[in-house]
Amino acid sequence: MARLSVNVDHVATLRKARGGKTPDPVMAAAIAEINGADGITVHLREDRRHIQDRDVFLLKNTVKTCLNLEMAATKEMLSIALEVKPDMVTLVPEKRAELTTEGGLDVKTSPEPLKNIVATLKEAGIHVNLFIDPNIEAVKSAHRIGPTGVEIHTGRYADAKAVDKEAEFKRLSDAVALSGKLGLATHAGHGLDYHNIAEVAALSEIDEFAIGFSIVARSVFSGFEEAVREMKRLIVSSRS
Repeated sequence: MARLSVNVDHVATLRKARGGKTPDPVMAAAIAEINGADGITVHLREDRRHIQDRDVFLLKNTVKTCLNLEMAATKEMLSIALEVKPDMVTLVPEKRAELTTEGGLDVKTSPEPLKNIVATLKEAGIHVNLFIDPNIEAVKSAHRIGPTGVEIHTGRYADAKAVDKEAEFKRLSDAVALSGKLGLATHAGHGLDYHNIAEVAALSEIDEFAIGFSIVARSVFSGFEEAVREMKRLIVSSRS
């Protein structure tokens, strides 16, 4: 059965809007777990635009399922990850000006720095994913670096116009199939929502989905508990 990891970054975005203490992403994580989340994901960005160091350390002590720390492949973030020791680290590209992660890591040009960080994290007992674009060459290059798994970027599929949807889904499904064949734990995320999750969740090779913004957005109208429960229902029903 596919797992749902709820990303609580945008709960922290709301907190940042007023510079106060609420809403608390740590509390949101606990509510998500109670309502069926199989894991919690947070992205500690270098500019600390939403999730803060305090959140990550508290989540390590309170998350009862699986804590996935998304982070850039930098010395600072590596040091934090080795101190926190989350269950999982997902290495992602990061640009200061972007609103959200725009694409996968460059796993072809200079793989050695990534290899070193992946090896260091794995030696510390941390499951390591590389966030990659949905194409065959990216999967092959990522596999050579030696992570435990990959998270395949679903944004291009999610954003595609109707005329391009079938081609983007084919790219995604081919990448997912190869990842599973190579023995990588296969995760997927970015842009997934209540309208497009069913088709992607039907891909049996995907072990886990990381979903955040659409859940937080839906919660404005239905409540956070129901938003988490509904997403989990859609994922489970797609595998039935």
